[in-house]
Amino acid sequence: MGWSLGSNDSANIFGTAVFSKTIRYRTAVTLCAIFVIVGALLEGQGGMHTLSGLVEQTRDSAFFASLAAALTVTIMTVLRLPVSTSQAMVGAIIGVGLVGRSVDLSGLTRIVICWVGTPVGTVLAALVLYPLVGKILEILAFNIITRDYILKIGLVVAGSYGAYALGANNVANVTGVYIETGQLTVFQAALLGGASIALGVVTYSRNVMMTVGKKLVKLDPFSAFIAVASMAMVVHFYAGVGVPVSTSQAIIGAVLGIGILKGAQTINMKTLAFIVFGWIGTPMVALAISFTLYSLMQKI
Repeated sequence: MGWSLGSNDSANIFGTAVFSKTIRYRTAVTLCAIFVIVGALLEGQGGMHTLSGLVEQTRDSAFFASLAAALTVTIMTVLRLPVSTSQAMVGAIIGVGLVGRSVDLSGLTRIVICWVGTPVGTVLAALVLYPLVGKILEILAFNIITRDYILKIGLVVAGSYGAYALGANNVANVTGVYIETGQLTVFQAALLGGASIALGVVTYSRNVMMTVGKKLVKLDPFSAFIAVASMAMVVHFYAGVGVPVSTSQAIIGAVLGIGILKGAQTINMKTLAFIVFGWIGTPMVALAISFTLYSLMQKI
């Protein structure tokens, strides 16, 4: 599960920077892997109890929920779709809960509201940051070489912060279900989850980076910085709230905000529709897989 999350969601952190040719791919994945682990260890415990409270978990149900979510995200990664690991995990948890008839949907409303608020929040953040930071750079009047250097440093900092936010927010999707069953302590869950996410980042993240960083909207280094900074701030905010949200939806929202400012014609609507299809299908596919597998296990 952690591997599939890292291979999919790291594109949301550094995809724009890599394909604006500001940061090398190897540098991006190294920084992402390091700061994902740091974020998971320091702030990863917040969302773990939120997910584990949706269904009364057993060791079997926790396993099949994780397996179904992991399979779903892996399928989407092979299809080069940036999808919501949070939605995959929630769909899978509800699937096993339906089999055991133990679903508690009282906390689901809060989660869904945060899901909707994530892309909306990053659109707004990008709409504010883009002209604001642009004005500051205009006032400072750097020469082109200095400006490019500052933007490169800014992308490294914003990407590292984004990776930290990813670990802090999304490690709950990987190992949160195992806390309620007593198989892992909070520290063990954060460490194992963060390390597995980092492994996915290092080994299999290039394909989805192509979709996010190149195909949706053509981004220059300045736009890439604004997109990543907007995404990082919003995802980190929800880490504090204690609700795992989608970095995919966050970065797409930020990129769309920039696209709005640059003109809607810069947005590749075909790619956007493909991505939205992946968002809608992810929780349903995960629910169907977990329900089927757990039902078969119960019968066996």
